[in-house]
Amino acid sequence: MEQGSVHGKVARKASNDGSNQTPALIDYNLFDSDPVLVDAVLRENAGGFRSELAATGNELGRADNFDAARLANQYGPVLRTHDARGVRIDEVEFHPAWHALLSAIARRRLHNRPWSQPGTGAHVARAAAYFMQTQIESGTLCPTTMTYGAIAAMRRDANLARDWLPTLLSDQHDARNLPLAAKAGGMIGMGMTEKQGGSDVRANTTQATRVADGSYRLLGHKWFFSAPQCDAHLVLAQSESGLSCFFVPRYTPEDKKNGVLIQRLKDKLGNRSNASAEVEFDHAYATLLGEPGRGIPTILEMGTFTRLDCVTGTAGLMRQALAHALNHARHRSVFGKPLVEQPLMQSVLADLCLESAAATVLALRLARAFDAPEGDEHEAAIRRIMTPVAKFWVCKRGPELAAEAMEVLGGNGYVEELPLARIYREMPVNSIWEGSGNVMCLDLLRGLSRYPASVAAIEETFVRMKGRDALFDQAYPPLLLRLAGGGWPEAEARHLAWRLVSLFCAALLLDSGLPPLATAFCQTRLSPRRGSVFGSFEGPIAAKEIIAASWREK
Repeated sequence: MEQGSVHGKVARKASNDGSNQTPALIDYNLFDSDPVLVDAVLRENAGGFRSELAATGNELGRADNFDAARLANQYGPVLRTHDARGVRIDEVEFHPAWHALLSAIARRRLHNRPWSQPGTGAHVARAAAYFMQTQIESGTLCPTTMTYGAIAAMRRDANLARDWLPTLLSDQHDARNLPLAAKAGGMIGMGMTEKQGGSDVRANTTQATRVADGSYRLLGHKWFFSAPQCDAHLVLAQSESGLSCFFVPRYTPEDKKNGVLIQRLKDKLGNRSNASAEVEFDHAYATLLGEPGRGIPTILEMGTFTRLDCVTGTAGLMRQALAHALNHARHRSVFGKPLVEQPLMQSVLADLCLESAAATVLALRLARAFDAPEGDEHEAAIRRIMTPVAKFWVCKRGPELAAEAMEVLGGNGYVEELPLARIYREMPVNSIWEGSGNVMCLDLLRGLSRYPASVAAIEETFVRMKGRDALFDQAYPPLLLRLAGGGWPEAEARHLAWRLVSLFCAALLLDSGLPPLATAFCQTRLSPRRGSVFGSFEGPIAAKEIIAASWREK
């Protein structure tokens, strides 16, 4: 008999025993496992929502939600321009998983909560829930975000508030292609950019012609038309008064299909579960929203809220990438001990924890600024200055963090069975959508120029943290002088934004209940000795304590 054989067959270890493989990161509580998120919710005046958010985190962490996300992305939207009789229908078909995810989103009121259930901490509680939802699936949050922002602008129009808001403020997802009056719930999209203009929307050529009843007819195109399946879109077009904002419903007041013709769906790098389209307007029915010739300020009221979601969504993706890296490092053994106990890996993981924590506290601090009542000039200044800065920086750091987290998992992170690859593909869209990084930095310069008193709000945030950390105390006075000095060169706007957001995040962490994170963030972000990649700082940090403060075992 052959040596090592059993009953004449060679004995060999089964290849599918799963030894030294990481257990699946499912069936855990996305809220309770995240000490940074819990701390931020309490600090930003949303403590009354803690139990509800914990229940949401527990529900979202179930395996079936992660599976629905996989299916919605594996089987993406399909365009049907005509029915079997040749009638133009312009419908987008989605996998049932997409609608299951959106039904849960509507039930949680992520598309309308601060408007349907206003109160102390409403925007912060929504941001925390949104932060967790994006860890499951991001494409469904595109129409969610646009509806959230559009409601803010639509409330100012008496007719839209009367006819549309009751349905938009429901907790139902209704995917049927019907006039809004026949639906239990609705969603709003947007169309700004054209092929010849991109971010320069003033170059738009779509024409809006007023007709006898006071409505308009649009003739032109949109190169990017977000979520064409929505019940209406906010659209920029040229009127007799200049660039204006228009409300373009899917159906006309006569319940006929509007002249919005979907030419094709975009084949995108990421965000693949969601439909983005090119459309042509064939005398499409529209009504004016806001003042004639003031289209950009009108649609930017929506854009301010959607930019907040770009920050929150990216922060959520960063957290999910970090969670997979930590889960893997805790359970994977290399060279005789777990990865999480390897000193160099500890440096990388701790650095990822710091970046994720900064993005989290920044997103929820911004949400608190949106909770402030009208007339609160301090919070208005924070919202005005820090929203574009946060969108610039967090959305730039997201792809870097996702790539590093993927590398922690090695080859397992690179394959599609785990969500790291999808997270990596998702990251760039939030930097591009709603204004590129350069546009955000130019918005910073514009805000400082138009509202010089905004510097006082930043200064107050910094001064309150004086004495908490020596590096912080050394770093913020020169920046305040620079902010107050004026004459900022446009070419240096990114540098100014980086310095501002680094110090602002440091101040937030110093104000948190997480001292190891605050100290190490100042040490690694405010020191000139920091390297350009994760884990490349000089000098020791409390890596074990940072990791422990960033993850609570399920």
